[in-house]
Amino acid sequence: MLNILDQMELNDSIKLHVIKSDKFKTNLIGVYIKRPLLKEEVTKNSLLSMLINKGTKEYPSFLELNRKLEELYGSVLVSDVVKKGEAQIIQIKMQLPNSKYIDNKDILKEGLKILNGVMNDQVVENDGFKRESFLQEKKNLKEKIESRINDKMRFAVDRCVEEMCSDESYSIYEYGSIDELDKIDEKELYKHFEEVISNSPIDIFIVGDVEENEIGSLFGENLGFKRGNVISVPREEISKKITKVKEVEDNFNINQGKLTLGYRTNIPYESELYESSILFSNILGGGPNSKLFMNVREKESLCYYIFSKVDKFKSIMLISCGIEFENFEKTKALIIKEVESLREGNFTEDDIDIAKKSIITSIRSLTDTPNMFMDFLYSQILSNSFNSIESIIAKIEAVGRDSIIEAGKQIELDTIYFLNKEVEGR
Repeated sequence: MLNILDQMELNDSIKLHVIKSDKFKTNLIGVYIKRPLLKEEVTKNSLLSMLINKGTKEYPSFLELNRKLEELYGSVLVSDVVKKGEAQIIQIKMQLPNSKYIDNKDILKEGLKILNGVMNDQVVENDGFKRESFLQEKKNLKEKIESRINDKMRFAVDRCVEEMCSDESYSIYEYGSIDELDKIDEKELYKHFEEVISNSPIDIFIVGDVEENEIGSLFGENLGFKRGNVISVPREEISKKITKVKEVEDNFNINQGKLTLGYRTNIPYESELYESSILFSNILGGGPNSKLFMNVREKESLCYYIFSKVDKFKSIMLISCGIEFENFEKTKALIIKEVESLREGNFTEDDIDIAKKSIITSIRSLTDTPNMFMDFLYSQILSNSFNSIESIIAKIEAVGRDSIIEAGKQIELDTIYFLNKEVEGR
């Protein structure tokens, strides 16, 4: 059973969210630090996320910290960044066994002390991060950025977004750029880290079988933050006038073409048509029963895979597929035709029912792991929506044919991107 308790204010713009559940034998703590997605800091935030879980003053090396985690029955500490619309989120997560199943009744307290060290007691040398660790993680981040191209499907989708939103923050790659990385030193990064902890909106979650009357004081006593003037992260701009559809091509030494079409849905997440736009995308390209799969992949044999997805925060729909290079024009035309056909209402009640079942199954699966459920709840907070899973399902089930057509009529093609093979002589 999942029971979402009231949120608690730990400090200025630091909120604690407690989800009591006896479904799992572990407790998961998640810290979400919200930053604006800006070119001048996105790489710093990414590097921070790779560095801060490598040691604290009490456990000043990666080896010492991991020995301590091993002592805590193999507890796990990870950190990363994700892009949510035009916000960049630094995530720190710690998974510990529930004290009800082990001998150590203070394990949660010990885990919180480690987290406090990660956020408030980093290893500092000469007013900066420990140089050896800094240089290692800088190298690792450079390799991560350079390896983007290895996942051709995601690279093509990212490049479509970069071109589609070229004058918007959403175009920025969540891990940053090598140009910006080369400029960063350990002192500058530590100064930025102090600012991030001081002035960012922070949400902390715990999911597990915890004692609700003790948890607030436990967190309050073991996590301390020095807070300054907390920044406001602005909402995404989602509407843009399209005067001409962009067509962009990149050329690489690849064996399969990657085609991505970017559409503006023009439907914000708080709109009554939001759920209808999700259903539109699912009927179009949400699985093996979708129009794109049946007509483009199966009937015409034009692609190896094809799908569509909607970004909740930026309100864009992306259609992605892998094709033979010579099938570019034919596939592009057929995808556009399928979108137009759906906009005109060429789908059945069976199509709607199949899409609803698929979406509802995905929504229900969010409670399968504490990590998925925590990420879902944080997305709800970002969108200022506090609907339960059951109420979200009810909204999906209530969507009718007319509203799906209405949502489809709002959707506009913005950008066509093709990852093509290298051209001889260039």
